[in-house]
This record gives sequence, structure tokens and C-alpha cells, in this order.
Amino acid sequence: MYKIAKENLSALFRKIAGDKELYLPVKVSEQVNFAAWDEDVEVCLETLKTVKSGKDAFFPQFENLYTCKKEGKKITIETEALQEKDFVVFGMKACDVQGVKVLDKVFLSDPVDSYYASRREHGIIVAMACHEPEESCFCKVFGLDAAEPAADVATWMIEDELFWKSLTAKGEALTEELKDLFEGADEAKVEEEKNEIRAIIEKLPYSNLSLEGWNGDATKEKFDSPVWNDLYKACLGCGTCTFVCPTCQCYDIKDYTTSNGIQRYRCWDSCMYSDFTMMAHGNNRNSQMQRFRQRFMHKLVYYPANNNGMYSCVGCGRCVEKCPAALNIVKVIKAFQGGDK
Repeated sequence: MYKIAKENLSALFRKIAGDKELYLPVKVSEQVNFAAWDEDVEVCLETLKTVKSGKDAFFPQFENLYTCKKEGKKITIETEALQEKDFVVFGMKACDVQGVKVLDKVFLSDPVDSYYASRREHGIIVAMACHEPEESCFCKVFGLDAAEPAADVATWMIEDELFWKSLTAKGEALTEELKDLFEGADEAKVEEEKNEIRAIIEKLPYSNLSLEGWNGDATKEKFDSPVWNDLYKACLGCGTCTFVCPTCQCYDIKDYTTSNGIQRYRCWDSCMYSDFTMMAHGNNRNSQMQRFRQRFMHKLVYYPANNNGMYSCVGCGRCVEKCPAALNIVKVIKAFQGGDK
């Protein structure tokens, strides 16, 4: 294990960015999100949760796929270049790292999404433990440990020092490149920090939320439940929950005309929208109740049914904080237990 003084982090970022792209939490207009590092950005590692997770680094909100050009009767297709340069995503929390693992199950399964796969191949995740988890957090429910994130490198910010521990071959290689900036560290401080983080988690209101009845075998029971008919009514269908979620993977593909041909791109979409997956015959989920039900059935039933019990919620609490109608996944789980609605 190594450590580096907080005052020397700029030198660390500068060295990483010397031959790699570096993304980390940056404040812009009073909001903190992952963005590319340069000397002028305001880095905010103290922020517990960025507005959006770091999944953009692997599954961008918007990306071009290819361009079609026509010259006479000849049509050519130029695909966008795949990621070829290594990059580092610095400061992701345990929940967001798990979110990337959820995406892996989707985009790395056959047929493999080559755009995503190339980013995963070249991406290095330097995760950071959550110093003070908040009331909206419930990652423990899904078996995650906010005190010890499982990434290529795990870090802990303790007082004025960043403690650094490589966990994978990618992490070891990055550590070797940066070792002249580090000094050796005793793990005792880190163990104390872990214990303090876990103690905070035990006191959070949702840490012991029960998932009883939610699993891959509950499809018919949950799908046919009358609970949905009352629960969905406050939903605005705004899609905020899906855009801040670390695991949502729905996207749309569209073409648009440019001065240089027809460009095909994809962008995030939301199962909460009335035109999501709409085809010539209409939409197979034509009511807001059906769309609302789909979102939570996917997180808690359909996804674990197809991925060996892994849920596609990671307990980050972003939807708890951001839903304008206070209608989040915790409320859904509690409603089926007969709890507060």
C-alpha cells in the first residue's frame, strides 16, 4: 500500500494525464460530474456522489457510430474509431464500480458491443471509498462494501493523505508508472477508516432494507400485483431516475443528415418515456403504469433472472435524491412489503 499527500494530487493527476486520458469529479455550474481533467478544472473528490455516475466513460450519453456517404451510385460506410488509448476514471465509488459490472453483463455478452468493449479494455478504474455515506445510500442491501471498493485501484482519503492500493494487473501497471510520487504506507489507518465507514453504514435508514420476494423467480407474482396500480400514479414520466442511474442501459439509435453524409448515433433513452421502443404498430407498453412497472421489474426481477441473481440496482441512492415525485426504488420495495408508500 502507498500514500500521497493531498497537496500533491495535482502532480499525480498531471502525471496520469501525461499519456492517458483522465476523468474525475469536476464542479461546473455548482454541479459535480465526471469530466476530463486539465489544469484549470475544479476537482471535487470530496463529493460523495456525482450527479451522474462515471458510466459515461464506458457508455457515453451520446456517441456517433458511423457515417454513410454516397458518391454517384457508390455508398461507403465509415465507422467511428474504437477506443485505442488507455484512460483512467478516478474517484468512482463502490456503487458506481458495480454499475459498470452490471453494464458488462449487457454489453460484453454475445453479440459483444465493440464500442463498449474497447473502452472497458482500455479503461482503468481508480475507485475511492465513501468517507461519509449519506442517508440515501443503501449499497449494503446489494452486498457492496463502500469501505472497500472493488476496482483496479482502491483509494481512501484520510485527513490530508490519499491511500492507494492496486487490486488488479491494470492497477499494478498504473501504480508502477506512478510509484515515484508515492511513499510506503501502513494499512492500520486504512483499516480504522474502513471500520468507521461501516459503522456509519449500519446507522443509515435503508441499510437493512429487505429484498425478500424480489428475485428472478418472482416474475408472475410481482408483474400481476395490484400494488402497481396505486404506486405509479405520482410518476411524471420525466426519466430523471434513468439518467442518473449507474446501471440503466437503454439507448436509441438515430440518423441525421450532415454536410458530409448521413451520420448514425446512439444516445441514452428511458423506458419511462411514452415513445420508447415505439414501432409502426405502436408501443407494447402504452400506459404510464406499464412503463413504471417495467423499470422496477427489470431492476429487481428480470435482470437477476438472467444474470445469476445479480440485481441491476446498486443502492447508490441517486433516484432517492433526484426523483421530483419522491417515487424511487426504495419506495417501491417498501410498498410491496406493506411499508410506507
